[in-house]
Amino acid sequence: MIDQGDENRPASPTVPTLTVRLRRYLPTLILLAIAVYVLLPQIATFQNSLQVVKRMSVLIVASAAGAQVLSYLGYGYMLTSLVASVGRRISVARSALVVLASSSIGLVAGGVVGTSAATYRLLNRAGAGSAGALLAAGFAPLLNSAVLMIVSLGGLLQLLVIGKLSRPVEILFGVAAILIGGVFATVIWGAYHRRELLEFAEKASRRWARVRHRTYDRKEDARLSRIFKAWDLFKTGEWREPALGAILNSVFDMLTLYLLFLAAGHPVRPGLLLAGYGLTLLLAKFTFLPGGIGVVEGGMAAMYTALGVPYPVTVAVVIVYRIISFWLPSLLGFPLFFYLEHAWREETDEAGAASSRDR
Repeated sequence: MIDQGDENRPASPTVPTLTVRLRRYLPTLILLAIAVYVLLPQIATFQNSLQVVKRMSVLIVASAAGAQVLSYLGYGYMLTSLVASVGRRISVARSALVVLASSSIGLVAGGVVGTSAATYRLLNRAGAGSAGALLAAGFAPLLNSAVLMIVSLGGLLQLLVIGKLSRPVEILFGVAAILIGGVFATVIWGAYHRRELLEFAEKASRRWARVRHRTYDRKEDARLSRIFKAWDLFKTGEWREPALGAILNSVFDMLTLYLLFLAAGHPVRPGLLLAGYGLTLLLAKFTFLPGGIGVVEGGMAAMYTALGVPYPVTVAVVIVYRIISFWLPSLLGFPLFFYLEHAWREETDEAGAASSRDR
């Protein structure tokens, strides 16, 4: 019997209040405000940046695009290696297509969370199995962040040696180091104190649900338990090849950026390249904007300008870099996702039908 009184009660609000929205987006707004504050006085020089783009060597820009393709293949190799650690095999080419397609989905559906979900879905369709897909989708971003942290540390040390480290860069790097270090410390501690981490995660999820005026969903606990199972599979020692894939992904991505500086006639030193690249991308990971839209562009331009690169050159290089590494792949990834999901679902169905006939 339905209680009529319950039907007449007003439903609990599900739309976050203005205060909650401000809390959620405050870090991103602060980073964007800093970027605008630094870049706005320089807006008159954008015409000079366009002239720099026109003068770029076409051959070197094409080489930069090739390096970006290799960067995606490096990430694909990381996914393939992670899947192989649970006894499944998919090609590096397929994994690279998964990276391209899932990144586009994350752009419009949940950022990193949406990207991981799309990665899991496509890898499962591609034959990785649920365990392999979960392991790859969960650990690949973590390995990528670890490499970026090491890159940033390397850039910091070289800048300290050559005396090119400014106070703002020191502060930004310190904040990023604390945040990333806290994440890794939590992951490592949680791997050996699972019950405590699950209890903490449940309390945090319940409080976050109350803040958002929503009902607590126990799926978060189930997701964390599945990550623990994936960790058990991963900690057998098969980490070298996935780590190599993460390194190749970042190395070729940095090579893309370096070649674009070279094409603009302003090659940069390794320390400067590492600091401006690694630190900016690390900070972008802590924003709520998918792909770090605006934050990467503004932050990278501000960083390299602060480190002494002429502003017109910086803006030209960053714009072309983001077109090659982010915008073009995103545009290609949308139709690719739906094509792969359809094509690989048909492969799975045909394999299942063939298996049934053989029995």
